[in-house]
Order: sequence, then C-alpha cells, then structure tokens
Amino acid sequence: MLELNNVSHVYGNGTRALDGVSLSIPRGMYGLLGPNGAGKSTLMRTLATLQAPTGGSIRFGDIDVIAEPEKLRRTLGYLPQDFGVYPRVSAYDMLDHMAVLKGISSASDRKATVESLLNQVNLWSVRKKALAGFSGGMRQRFGIAQALIGNPELIIVDEPTAGLDPEERNRFLNLLAEIGENVVVLLSTHIVEDVADLCPRMAVLAGGRIQLEGAPLELIQGSRGRIWMKALERADLERHKAQYEVISTRLFAGRTVVHVLSDMDPGNGFTAVEGDLEDVYFATLAPSRRAA
Repeated sequence: MLELNNVSHVYGNGTRALDGVSLSIPRGMYGLLGPNGAGKSTLMRTLATLQAPTGGSIRFGDIDVIAEPEKLRRTLGYLPQDFGVYPRVSAYDMLDHMAVLKGISSASDRKATVESLLNQVNLWSVRKKALAGFSGGMRQRFGIAQALIGNPELIIVDEPTAGLDPEERNRFLNLLAEIGENVVVLLSTHIVEDVADLCPRMAVLAGGRIQLEGAPLELIQGSRGRIWMKALERADLERHKAQYEVISTRLFAGRTVVHVLSDMDPGNGFTAVEGDLEDVYFATLAPSRRAA
C-alpha cells in the first residue's frame, strides 16, 4: 500500500503545485487523472524520490519515502513522461547497462533478466536494433522493460500512451494490465480512456488537489440521471454556456453536441444520456474551470 498524507509542494517561485494531497493506493492498477498543469508530474517526481515535498508524509509499506528514499529506489520502477536513452545503443545493451546500475552485478543474472524482459515486452526480435530506430510504442515498451528491472513492487508511469497510435496504445495497456496484477502500478494520465480501460480505482487531480476518488464504475453510477445532451448550432453555444452547466462540447456531423450537468431535466430539447467516465471527469473539473 502506498500512503500519501497531506502532501504539498511549493516551488521556489511560489507556485503551489501540490496542495494537501492524501491518497491510499492499493496493489493493482491505480489511475491518476488530470489535465495538463494539474500537478500530476510533480506528484510523480515526488513519489519517484526525484524531489522532496515541502510538506506531508509518504509511506510505501514500512518505508518512509521522504526519510529513506534509497530504500524505495530499490523497489521502484519509473517510466517518466520524457524518457531519454542513448540512441545509438541497442535495446539489449541498454537494458544490460541499466541492470548494472540497478545493482545486478552477476553477468549470468543480467543475461537472464534482460532476455526475460525483452520477451515480456515483445522486443526480443529487435534486441540488437539501435533505440534510435524504435517507434514511439516500441520506445514506451522498452521504457517499461527498464522500469521492471529488479522486480519492483511499485511502478510509476507518467503519461505513457501520449502520442501512441491505437494499436501500440492497446499493446502497451495490455502489458501494463499484466504487470499490475501483482504490484502497485500508478498510472498518471490526462487520457480518460486509459483509466477507464485499466484501473479499478482512480483519483482526479486538478489545481494540485484531489477533486474526486473512487472506483470508476461507482463514480459513473453516481452520475446517472444528471447528464443531458443536445445538438445545436455553433452560434448558440455561448448562450447555452451562460444558461446551463456545460461540461463538454464536441463536433458531430457539422453540429455542436453539448453535455450539461443538471439534477433535473433542463428541458429546451435536452435528452438524458448514460454518463461515462469522461462525463464524470469533465463534471469534476467544471468548478475549477469556472474559477479560472
């Protein structure tokens, strides 16, 4: 169990990136959903011991993460948002080098580890290829392979599917799902579908604060009867925004489709729709967006 209690972080210029974040994250896949600038990457870097928070406490099992960062690093796997590698080095040689850095000194142990990981992430056939020639999805799968060195019990992945095509995204998410059966995997993303597809529990972070936490299916159930939809002309959008609590808009067949949040039938041509996690997410962000 990963426990965060009132974690805050204020940068030197006065920016408060995290403001009293408290979470209990169990074994399995856990989704941290939020828009760009919400504080997700700051939280991921803090949990990965790359920076210390300015307040609060973090524990992973019996490890005090802030007081004993070295202890956590021994059992941590981390795939940051911007994952850099030596481009001219082969996948095999790079993983072997990283295994040395992770403390696997025996050549035979490293060989077994590297070969096992390359097979697990389906990169064995390109093990001798330079990383510069990898596609985005292949680089992300390599990133997961390096994060799995040493059999970590906590794995943190930050925006892992951004920029991937649908096929690579599905392959990557299936890999994460397999890994998440036995360890704590924290998935930080702004892509709602990633959380909906993978995570039995999730939280929404915005403005450095946890706005919502729970099981996606239960959160969706809680929105039933409160989401309403209408297709309208684009010229009418601002008037509807002024009159209703519009949580999302999208174009469909040349018209603008709006979803609004209302406890009662708003009338005026709106129809009830079955809410999904995207509606829950946008409804959660609506108050902070109005304040901004």
